[in-house]
Amino acid sequence: MKKPTTAIGLRPIAPLAAKGQPAGGVKIQPVQGREASGFGTGSQAVRADMVRKLEAQGIAHAGVLAAMLAIERHRFVDTALANQAYEDTSLPIGLGQTISKPNVVARMLSLLFERESVNLGRVLEIGTGCGYQAALLSRLSREVYSIERLRGLHDKARENLRFFRLANLHLLFGDGMPGFAKGAPYSGIIAAAGGEAIPEAWTDQLAVGGRLVAPAVTASGQQHLVVIDKTARGLERKELEPVLFVPLKSGIA
Repeated sequence: MKKPTTAIGLRPIAPLAAKGQPAGGVKIQPVQGREASGFGTGSQAVRADMVRKLEAQGIAHAGVLAAMLAIERHRFVDTALANQAYEDTSLPIGLGQTISKPNVVARMLSLLFERESVNLGRVLEIGTGCGYQAALLSRLSREVYSIERLRGLHDKARENLRFFRLANLHLLFGDGMPGFAKGAPYSGIIAAAGGEAIPEAWTDQLAVGGRLVAPAVTASGQQHLVVIDKTARGLERKELEPVLFVPLKSGIA
């Protein structure tokens, strides 16, 4: 198997809100540069409307909401789909993959960071996709490793993320099933694909006190969101609502 390669950005963007501070009160320093096709100076207002809808749906984590207000989702989808970027829907990103709908992304991040406001520590993302969630993670964590098994998506994510110049985000091309032991232990692990079980390598690489959030097939035969906390006594597992993610696969392509 080809050894993963790392691409590192350069400049982080504005800090997040303190724990408990409402997202509406967060002052986000705008990222400089030309807006993507289909959006002018009003894209911030469209994102603010998306965030308000997420709050109405029960997303309450101030840091997650602030990150979703700051990161321009339309930069991670094809130009032809940019006008749908802030709707609560998944969109195709190529190679049979999708960018998850905002509510699902916000829900998983809220679970991952449930006990923290910001700066969780080192986080591993399995499945970079187009790079949107990786950008959000970079605002919520001190350091992020994101691994993608499809070369086409890895390259697309690198291009999408180049604009944001995120110094704490490392993009890896490789098989996510074994995790990324070189960066372990992780305070958090999050996956954007679901298999029959959570790979043991992931829980092995989770730090004591850390949390893993991933879709997995449960005894019901359906995919559910699964939360695993690693404690000094062992692993504590919770199975939450049903979800539908692309299947978890090994190898690179």
